[in-house]
Parts: sequence; C-alpha cells; structure tokens
Amino acid sequence: MSAPTPRPEQLPRSPVVLCDGRWWLVSGTGSIPASDPAFTAVLDGFTHAMAAADRAVADLHTRQSESSASDPGHRR
Repeated sequence: MSAPTPRPEQLPRSPVVLCDGRWWLVSGTGSIPASDPAFTAVLDGFTHAMAAADRAVADLHTRQSESSASDPGHRR
C-alpha cells in the first residue's frame, strides 16, 4: 500500500497550486511548475501572510462570540 498523496492547496483566487511542496501554475489547458526561486519565495510569503490573517480573523470571531456570551444583553 502506498502513502496517501497530499491534497494540493490552491492559493485563494489565483491559478497557483502548491502540491508536494512545489508550486504549479494551473490553467484550463494544463499546468506548469513554477521554477523561478524569487517568484516561489513571494508565493511562500504570501501564503504565510494569508494563513496569519486567517488566524487573526478566527481569533477576532472567537473573542466576539465569547464577549457576546458573557453579555446576554449584547450591550457594548
């Protein structure tokens, strides 16, 4: 039995996919690997920034829901 293949991760709203640690540019006619180190470094940085932003938004939602739960009248 072979190891499970990691699911490709698409960069939101873009034609770029990270699969097996490698970036790919994807279109309706096919895909090509992104091989320019400067370009892939920018993609890596953008991916990390998006993940940090997602965590910050989730944290804000958690804080808001905790605040609402502790104030049943929803006063501010």
